[in-house]
Amino acid sequence: MKVVLFCGGQGIRLREHSEAIPKPMVRIGYRPILWHVMRYYAHFGHRDFILCLGYRGDAIKDYFLTYQEELSNDFVLSDGGRTVSLLGSDIQDWRITFADTGLHSTIGERLLAVRRHLMDEDVFLANYGDTLTDAPLDRILEETIAADDIATFLSVRPPYSFHVVRQDPDGAVTSIEDAAAAGVRINGGLFIFRREIFDYLAPRQDIVEEPFDLLARENRLHAVPWNGFWLSLDTLKELGLLLQHEASGSPPWAVWQPGRDDGGTGEGEPVDVSLGQPPLGAVMR
Repeated sequence: MKVVLFCGGQGIRLREHSEAIPKPMVRIGYRPILWHVMRYYAHFGHRDFILCLGYRGDAIKDYFLTYQEELSNDFVLSDGGRTVSLLGSDIQDWRITFADTGLHSTIGERLLAVRRHLMDEDVFLANYGDTLTDAPLDRILEETIAADDIATFLSVRPPYSFHVVRQDPDGAVTSIEDAAAAGVRINGGLFIFRREIFDYLAPRQDIVEEPFDLLARENRLHAVPWNGFWLSLDTLKELGLLLQHEASGSPPWAVWQPGRDDGGTGEGEPVDVSLGQPPLGAVMR
């Protein structure tokens, strides 16, 4: 099944980290976050990727054109360094389509731009390209295909504490409560689409506003709640958290590591994705 990854945003909130690379190329350990996202999908057998490029798409192309398997695989060096024998491989069986979808395009426009690469797909996957999770994709996909929904997305609890305020038209506050108590959930950026999604897309539209609103009114939109690990790279704060997880040697999203299950424990207590701050428990991203 093909996987569409939206990699064209400018990542303005991470510009202080580096203006030289696009956000998907921000490194988490040896590899950029985009690789971690792709490795997650590859673990579940989905290795045909379509990268929707925009800002600094050349950096993403160059990374894969000069890819070094040795950085994240064991290997044997012999002949005085002239021969390298890999003991494992990351991307040997990956197929990657690099598609320029515009510098200032919306997510909906980027998806429309790669429609020609999805003509034979009844169902396909999509991701913002900067979102990591341990959700059991195989089980989610199985349930989605059995249903009649056109679009499905992961619904998660926001990882940081904030307060939900309710007020009347005059501005008087009627209630204020922590987001966890309010049961707030957000769009987790992991999508499953049927081909019919293109009937709901129009130029200059995002994907989670007008199209999703229409699908919801037709009862063809579904959200899968997930209380396990989830984190999106938006600011330096999330980058620090991801780096801490990576430094542990067993980051929660690395479901491909030996001895790991094919997903987290979303049916139980939420994983504390904030490394010390309480996790929270639908708002669109």
